[in-house]
Amino acid sequence: MADYLVIVESPAKAKTIERYLGKKYKVKASLGHVRDLPKSQMGVDVEKNFEPKYITIRGKGPVLKELKTAAKKAKRVYLAADPDREGEAIAWHLAHSLGIDEDSDCRVVFNEITKDAIKDSFKRPRSINSNLVDAQQARRILDRLVGYNISPILWKKVKKGLSAGRVQSVAVKIIIDRENEIKNFQPEEYWTIEADFLKDKEMFDGSFYGVEGKKQELKTEDDVKKIQERMKGKDFSVEKVNKRERRRNPSLPFTTSSLQQEAARKLNFRAKKTMMIAQQLYEGIDLGGKQGTTGLITYMRTDSTRLSNTAKDEAKQYIEENYGEEFLTKAKAAKKQEGAQDAHEAIRPTGANRDPKAVKSVLSRDQYRLYKLIWERFIASQMAPAVLDTMTVHLYNQGVEFRATGSEVKFKGFMKVYVEGRDDNKKEKDKLLPHLEEGMTVKAEEIKPNQHFTQPPPRYTEARLVKTLEELGIGRPSTYAPTLDTIQRRGYVALDNKRFIPTELGEIVLDQLKEYFPEIIDAAFTKEMEDDLDSIEEGEHEWEQIINDFYKNFEPRLTKAEKEMENIEIKDEPAGIDCEKCGHEMVYKMGRYGKFLACSNFPECRNTKPILKKIDVTCPKCKQGEIVERKSKKNRTFYGCERYPECDFIAWDKPISRPCPRCDSLLVEKRSKKGTQITCTSCEYKEEPQS
Repeated sequence: MADYLVIVESPAKAKTIERYLGKKYKVKASLGHVRDLPKSQMGVDVEKNFEPKYITIRGKGPVLKELKTAAKKAKRVYLAADPDREGEAIAWHLAHSLGIDEDSDCRVVFNEITKDAIKDSFKRPRSINSNLVDAQQARRILDRLVGYNISPILWKKVKKGLSAGRVQSVAVKIIIDRENEIKNFQPEEYWTIEADFLKDKEMFDGSFYGVEGKKQELKTEDDVKKIQERMKGKDFSVEKVNKRERRRNPSLPFTTSSLQQEAARKLNFRAKKTMMIAQQLYEGIDLGGKQGTTGLITYMRTDSTRLSNTAKDEAKQYIEENYGEEFLTKAKAAKKQEGAQDAHEAIRPTGANRDPKAVKSVLSRDQYRLYKLIWERFIASQMAPAVLDTMTVHLYNQGVEFRATGSEVKFKGFMKVYVEGRDDNKKEKDKLLPHLEEGMTVKAEEIKPNQHFTQPPPRYTEARLVKTLEELGIGRPSTYAPTLDTIQRRGYVALDNKRFIPTELGEIVLDQLKEYFPEIIDAAFTKEMEDDLDSIEEGEHEWEQIINDFYKNFEPRLTKAEKEMENIEIKDEPAGIDCEKCGHEMVYKMGRYGKFLACSNFPECRNTKPILKKIDVTCPKCKQGEIVERKSKKNRTFYGCERYPECDFIAWDKPISRPCPRCDSLLVEKRSKKGTQITCTSCEYKEEPQS
């Protein structure tokens, strides 16, 4: 038997670390937690100062037995779970289960799974950090008190299978508040005037700014006519040319939140998928040859943008060798965000020299794309700012001012490697202006007034929601992905074209929480609670006191809700059609993703149907039925004929009512990062994308 036993969470990590440590070490996996609060009951004794009752997790008995046997034979046991609160709690539970003194130097932590990092960490073992454990324990107990007390009330009063939680309830409220904003939005008319100018056979465009040097808004068509009447002819004089040099700094390296946001924008990854692939890259990929299995990125649950000096030096060397000395910059220390734990580094590659092309052959397509994103962001963060020459030209006609702006990249700097994505899907374009000087005259070839209407705020994508939760100080890096997953599984929200929409069930539950547990859905209260929980980690407060302060106000609300909350019967609504299988009336029922059609003769007849949403387009195949919106088994939207199975027409892109002007075939809306584009299904006809 080996002299030393090392316990990690995952078998993939165990295999890699054992190879690095050598024959004297045996590395085994606990497969996550071995102890937890019981699922069948609260597991928290409120009368005994919120004492938790931990039990061995079902199915973990054989794993724990194997670890106990190995621990007895080893001279020393090291607990090497992940370097965060969750990992510290896993190590603490293992210490209790295996009879290890938690004050002994039994805990080993590392931020990356590379040979040097692993060997170095074993030179500096430490005791288990009780503050970290208490912070994690307090979160777990608080979530139990909230979830296991409110959920049964919701089950009893509203519908079985419901739940409530600190972070998930706030997330649902944010989505519903946005939906209400959209419903109540009153569009306002406004106008713009664009002009195409010509100078020495070069065209450039400009926009109306104002009159006599003062900015003016155009709210109606009459406002536009007054401006048009004031101008004489199409000659404009160049009265001012402003040129300046602008520097643009690179984005900081990734945190968990910014990685999830950027992976959604650029790779179209869900938060859950991003974290799953990042975990694979962290735990190790078999690179073949002498390198073997190696972790490609540092730990992926972090809210810090800090980088080690070693990482900075590696990046500096890579940039100098591959791009030149002029692309180097003095890397300034990243500012610590308010509320950030800063326990370890930003997410970065474990080796700056291991560029994406070098490992592409051993990675899956998604692993490669995410690794490339992380590597490029890290390298770019250590590069020189981009330098842009910008130019603003003020053009006048009878006191009416138009402005034309242009920019040119003078020095790419970090932009040679990476540019951060945008939520609005608009790409920044370099727009050069011709040589213009004060006193020159240019001609407007065309002056075009355009009517617009203000748009409601957009629904939340996963990226926008993660960003909002982070800005509000709600949740922590490890909670974002599971929170988004939970609110969808519970049926409180659904994704429509990758944007969250609340379900009727979500709105019903929120109304009850708003009336009886307003603090649970209050963003400010939830942030304050997060800060209190963080203070336990800093050793500033005892966890029992924080929980007690919360519970003494929470308990009376539970009693009131139990007594006063009315039973909400979600009645089945008659659909006005009969079941084609048994002849009984079909009804609208409330399901996980909203309403659906079901036979009223349930359970004798189990016929169900989705509610079909018509899009006012006649089926191009049978020319009889209408096109309806449907959902695939993976909840992906597609379009098909309402006469299915008689007519089997389907399309993944949304058909529109007008035919192609070239060939008279079906036109569809194609969605991409550039926006929505109308294209023909038969010929090459395309229209300009609309964001």
